[in-house]
Amino acid sequence: MKLTTQQPLGPAPLQLAAMIDIMLVLLMFFILSYKFAEEERDMKISVPTVQDGAQHNQQRGEILINVRVDGTVVIESKEVTREQLVERLSTISKIYKNQPVRLRGDAECTYQTIVEIIDVCQKAGIWNISFATQRPKPKP
Repeated sequence: MKLTTQQPLGPAPLQLAAMIDIMLVLLMFFILSYKFAEEERDMKISVPTVQDGAQHNQQRGEILINVRVDGTVVIESKEVTREQLVERLSTISKIYKNQPVRLRGDAECTYQTIVEIIDVCQKAGIWNISFATQRPKPKP
């Protein structure tokens, strides 16, 4: 009787196609999410500078309200009136009780305009408001 001898198998070949597919999907996800986050920031706004401002990471679901020098309010790259802002924030605050809002007011914007936007947020039932600042650029 002849017995067959089992030869040891080598290492299993690595399947790269599935791993490459997953990496491409992750790459697209991060590129698109970064792009959408950047579009929410109005580039026409220069936020105030502070020396010891805390580094703020955008919270999940945070609404960015951009206030330009002339008092124009921009959300999601669209200009809105105060009435539209109240309506939109009221709808959101009814669904999400502790909705975070980040107010990006231009450094040259009047204090009165910022107070009006805070008042609009409070009328809509939003109390979780933070303010965007930036650190001063280092001098060469």
